[in-house]
Amino acid sequence: MTIQEQKDFITHYIATTWNLGDTSRLEQFLHPDYVDHSLPPALPANATGLKQWIALTHESFQPETIIEDQVAEPGKCMIKVTMRMKHIGLWRGISATGLTVSIPGYRCFRLQDNRIIEHWALIDGNTLEKKLTSQP
Repeated sequence: MTIQEQKDFITHYIATTWNLGDTSRLEQFLHPDYVDHSLPPALPANATGLKQWIALTHESFQPETIIEDQVAEPGKCMIKVTMRMKHIGLWRGISATGLTVSIPGYRCFRLQDNRIIEHWALIDGNTLEKKLTSQP
């Protein structure tokens, strides 16, 4: 993959899996040896855990990941994101508020054989929780 193809691939992955919640095509995006370093400890750090995490996220939120910046080099891609989250279900003990909040984040991908083999993320769940529980 060229650098631009890597960027396009990651953009398509985010749009399909996170924004649409479509996990039916994960095998197109994920390497068979995929490891996710960002999942909660209760979930397996593989494609199965990612599928579960996406489903859980979509039960609590209508998420939209907006890619603000993207940097890539051969085999690696890093994105700076804004996550716009509409709170529609129970999350961390907080009942659905209907609020739409935005939080910043970063995702780092390592690619191998034209698929994602590793993923790391820094998404500020504590700020998200504060925004959902603060009074206007």
